[in-house]
Amino acid sequence: MSIFDVGKMCTFSKISGVILNNGEPVTHAQVIRETDYEKKFTDQTTTDENGYFEMPALFVRSIAKYLPQEFVVGQLIKVVIGDREEQIWSGVKRTIDENAESRGKPLVVSCDLANEKQSFRVDGSLFTGKCQWDVEPDKDDYSEWKLFSDE
Repeated sequence: MSIFDVGKMCTFSKISGVILNNGEPVTHAQVIRETDYEKKFTDQTTTDENGYFEMPALFVRSIAKYLPQEFVVGQLIKVVIGDREEQIWSGVKRTIDENAESRGKPLVVSCDLANEKQSFRVDGSLFTGKCQWDVEPDKDDYSEWKLFSDE
């Protein structure tokens, strides 16, 4: 471990993927990502002509890494197209490791705005949204819950 890694914790892993609407790329849409750990942080990017976006991993440094407390980070991603705003990702990250949201694999998503929101857990962390990625959800009684609806 280098001196630059002291207290370093990943609050949102590097994420990339495509934004679609009924299977068609959503071009030039604003993608807004928020985290909430000790204070709120927001960054953004724009999809390209293929609906592709990419955002770097987010890290914080905190003495809290060494304290006996639970690590809990709220995660949110919204897509803005004109005056329409659509929440596509809501999660709770519970480990400091990068790529915990995908059990150690790169976080590459496909998010279709026309999809219904789905909820599932990964290593006990709850995720809700319109994105799919290469991860096996936890096998538990919670996997069939539909916690949120657009009704």
